[in-house]
Amino acid sequence: MIRNLFGQSRTAGESKAAQNVLIASEGRRFNQDVIDLAVRMLLPHDGHARVLSVARLWGTGLGLPNPGLRPSKREMEEQQENVFWALGQLEEAGVTAGGHIVTTRNPSKSILNEAKRHNCDAIIMGADPRRPWFIRNLMWSQVSMRRRPPC
Repeated sequence: MIRNLFGQSRTAGESKAAQNVLIASEGRRFNQDVIDLAVRMLLPHDGHARVLSVARLWGTGLGLPNPGLRPSKREMEEQQENVFWALGQLEEAGVTAGGHIVTTRNPSKSILNEAKRHNCDAIIMGADPRRPWFIRNLMWSQVSMRRRPPC
């Protein structure tokens, strides 16, 4: 499912052209369907893709940042491989792209800030099936279902 910046949803089969697209992940691997959709949206207007992957910051210790709660070296390497794979797929398809990793406690806020900063027309994320509201806020994999941008 794709949710554009105005809150309307559409299925992956319906793609419209866009100038700037953010391809985001809350830490999961990007899949080929997400990349293909971004390519279909960007190629008609020679658009630009921004790839963002979120590495989870686990919290603080007594209100102070604690190095033991930051992502491990292995977790950061996995995220880096994930971003490099997505960038490689986009460049093979002829789309200009850039990307990076963000370490945060609040992935939805970071993803929306990145979309605003790069003036993105759409945010594309892979998502699990939508869960009930009382479970959705507890699951890290439900980031794409948590918050809609204001209209």
